[in-house]
Amino acid sequence: MENPSPVPPIKLNAVGLSKKDYDGAPSTLCKGCGHNSIASQVVQVGFELNLRPHEIIKLSGIGCSSKSPAYFLGMSHGFNALHGRMPSVATGALLANHTLKAIGVSGDGDTGSIGMGQFKHLMRRNLRMVYIVENNGVYGLTKGQFSATAEEGLELKYAGHNEFPPIDLCMEAIIAGCGFVARSFAGDAKQVRELLKAALSHRGTALLDIISPCVAFNNEDDSPKSYGYGTKHEQPLHELGFIPYAEEISIEPMQPGEFRTVQLHDGSLISLRNLGKDYDPTDKQAALELLQRAQENKEFITGLIYYNPDRPSLAELEGLSTPLAQLPPEQLRPPKEALEQLLQAYR
Repeated sequence: MENPSPVPPIKLNAVGLSKKDYDGAPSTLCKGCGHNSIASQVVQVGFELNLRPHEIIKLSGIGCSSKSPAYFLGMSHGFNALHGRMPSVATGALLANHTLKAIGVSGDGDTGSIGMGQFKHLMRRNLRMVYIVENNGVYGLTKGQFSATAEEGLELKYAGHNEFPPIDLCMEAIIAGCGFVARSFAGDAKQVRELLKAALSHRGTALLDIISPCVAFNNEDDSPKSYGYGTKHEQPLHELGFIPYAEEISIEPMQPGEFRTVQLHDGSLISLRNLGKDYDPTDKQAALELLQRAQENKEFITGLIYYNPDRPSLAELEGLSTPLAQLPPEQLRPPKEALEQLLQAYR
């Protein structure tokens, strides 16, 4: 009898964790949902970037999208907030401990409708976090009504006819002052993965608006948020590559003007190779014009749309040093004498 083949050793990353260690609970979303694809890329990125799960906080609101943090980074901190209120919880958590890496997951309804006010203020405050919008254009959890990002004139079997123009969350983020704005497609795993890596290295808020098809209510091939439409019409601005700061920085021989390399705040690099367009992601006006033209022409533009490394984060603006979560009890609970002295000033 032959000996069984030896079991290959489990591959560990630089912090001693396997890829499986970055998994979460089994998904309860519909089979084929784009949100599951995004969760799998977060798992892959966590493993490749050697993230320590206890240094990460996951945040979400309400909706199909806001369930997905349960499906990745199961050993990380997590908070599932109220509908549209994830930005407030994120602000409180990261003011208490600004050393955490934050990944917020929201949806087009959670962000573009009930949470729009909170979304805009989070962008302008520049909290250091990755803000993922899993955008499918419908309310999948309540049977497929149109969301605020649904295209004007769209016809769906269950929702009927949409009479209103869409809200472009990338455009809203740029106008509000966000310094890292990207759009991707859940079906483009490599692009999602490279953008996630770069977003985690940004010093402030990084918005990833990811078109994530709803296979139950919005997957007709003529819908711009379907798999069929995305696969056929996606127009990437550039090919993306991410080079962590710890690795030797090198690129292959290139033709003049072929590559544009952008240095991120932590020293990492993101390399962009333009695909047929001489596009500069650091030009704010060009980014807004690109989004406006894309909306008018029903184009599906993906990639890093806008990047501004100069805005300080909220923690930097507030001069935060030792996180509140790490202060000893004697500093958090002043003695009775100190409280009495403070009260005397108001008498």
